[in-house]
Amino acid sequence: MNGKIARTIAFGTCALVVIALGAALQARAADATAKYPSMPPLDQYLMERNAEIAMARSAAPSAISGDATVMVLGRNGYEKAVEGKNGFICMVERGWMNSFEAPEFWSPKTRGAECFNPPAARTVVPYTFFRTKLVLAGKSKAEMIESIKAAMERKELPGLEPGAICYMMSKDAYLNDGGDHNMAHIMFYTPLMDGAVWGANTLDDTNHLSVKVPNSPIYLTPQFLGKPEPMDLFVIPTGVWSDGTPN
Repeated sequence: MNGKIARTIAFGTCALVVIALGAALQARAADATAKYPSMPPLDQYLMERNAEIAMARSAAPSAISGDATVMVLGRNGYEKAVEGKNGFICMVERGWMNSFEAPEFWSPKTRGAECFNPPAARTVVPYTFFRTKLVLAGKSKAEMIESIKAAMERKELPGLEPGAICYMMSKDAYLNDGGDHNMAHIMFYTPLMDGAVWGANTLDDTNHLSVKVPNSPIYLTPQFLGKPEPMDLFVIPTGVWSDGTPN
């Protein structure tokens, strides 16, 4: 299970990807860059509306997602498809919500079904909307990073609210091109901190395909992957999909 964490959690917001260092990563990144050197036509990222709503809701158990607001990606950004009543927001994020160093940043195959609780809906989801706006405006990665930093300095993007979490328990999500491209988990957002505070272990990155996080089920996404957002992301596997079946 722990090896699978590091292979499959390639998503996060606002994201924000889990990828180990090492020669294996460099080779994979080179291959992926050849596959996804730039953004393909927007049509490749779009989904049929009802299918996207269903996938977004599958991110969390129906007791949560059934009353959540659902956002879908349109040609001008994310649009509200369903008005919720519990403060949660469910949506399907695309590859550009990965770390800017992620091999699949421009992959049109990525479908990260996520359901954010109210604190995350208020203070994490705005980063998804903002990044998506920059992507659709044709900005480069460098321009996006600078725009995000500038927006934070101008207080146009919110500070992280305590208690922000996100459910990613969909069977249908596609997080990266690895063999195990999906895993049910919950993400906890915190201010930047040492992973030891949560007991999160450091990676054995000698072989990306057999990464180990010994003695702990908690994984902290690395801070060295070029993400400008001032937050850390702790990943904890659930062992079951949102419908209760084993992962």
